[in-house]
Amino acid sequence: MTLARVRVKVRGRVQGVFFRAETRQRAASLGVSGWVRNADDGTVEAVFEGERDQVDSMVEWCRRGPAGAHVDELEVVEEEPAGEPGFRVA
Repeated sequence: MTLARVRVKVRGRVQGVFFRAETRQRAASLGVSGWVRNADDGTVEAVFEGERDQVDSMVEWCRRGPAGAHVDELEVVEEEPAGEPGFRVA
C-alpha cells in the first residue's frame, strides 16, 4: 500500500453547490482521510490522504465537482502523509 497526501485548491463556481458535502461523502466511501473547507477567496481547499489510487480518484473528481459546480482550475500539491484522522468539513 502506497500512502499519499495532496492539498488541492479548486477555483471556479465551487461554493454554494454542495462541493464540501459531496467531497466528504466521496472521501468516506473511498476510505480517504483529510478535510475540505470554503476559503474566503471563493475557492474550495481540501487535503486528501490515503492509498494512492483513492487519493488520485478524489483529485480527478475535484476536476469536475458535483452537479452545479463549474471548475475553472485545480491546483494540486503533493505533501508528506501526516496521519489525518478521518475526513471532516472544516
